Amino acid sequence: MAERLQKFLARAGVASRRRAERLIAEGRVAVNEQTIARMGTQIDPASDRVKVDGREVRLPQASGYFVLYKPAGVVTTLSDPQGRATISDWVREMPRRLFPVGRLDYDAEGALILTDDGALAHRLSHPRFGVRRTYLAKVKGAPEPVALDRLRAGVRLEDGPAKPVSVELFRSAERNTWLAIVVAEGRSHLIKRLCAAVGYPVLRLFRPSYGGVGVAGMKPGELRPLSPGEVELLESAAAGKQLGDPGELFLPPRRHRPAERAVGSKVR
Repeated sequence: MAERLQKFLARAGVASRRRAERLIAEGRVAVNEQTIARMGTQIDPASDRVKVDGREVRLPQASGYFVLYKPAGVVTTLSDPQGRATISDWVREMPRRLFPVGRLDYDAEGALILTDDGALAHRLSHPRFGVRRTYLAKVKGAPEPVALDRLRAGVRLEDGPAKPVSVELFRSAERNTWLAIVVAEGRSHLIKRLCAAVGYPVLRLFRPSYGGVGVAGMKPGELRPLSPGEVELLESAAAGKQLGDPGELFLPPRRHRPAERAVGSKVR
């Protein structure tokens, strides 16, 4: 797609658009070995070769944005001194070096954003920007209304007070209950500690979405690139814009285990 030469130079980081216009007027810019001195010249970044003072100018490589449906039993780091499985198993063969946005507990599963866009990753994970994370927490027993009200009002943890954005009953079973909990910070083991503080240990933890990007239709261990619309969602969330309904919530696949234990907050 054609664009003005001065805009291309600005996108390439050579100079501001106004400064780029001066470079063109001074005869310092060439397109396909022909010096350009006329404003408004259109080029095709995909096929035209642009030089400034004899040096070729290229656009920076676009950043990569992916979502991994992290399985339980995987550490959200690129290496682990204990020899446990890590997310490096998914990013090792990628042509770019991807990093996780925030963390998801070793025994938790669900949406994990991976990118090489450091500025966006910082805004998505820093509590100052209040990016929302949606969780489904399977807790032992049936929480009393007073416990849920206490959870909604906020509880004091060892590292300070914490208050979820919302807490709702999602699904009940004979011996346990799924709670839908939305938080706007990524403190270590936050969901587990919130539930434990009101007397209901977490048996299983699932994050269906992060910043509006989810893993609906994906299987544990699946990695996919984000669509341009999903990247825009993340950028809006990182800019502090409150997102609407994260979409229809869904439970993770059943695990074929003989029994489940309460998840301890010491597990990473």
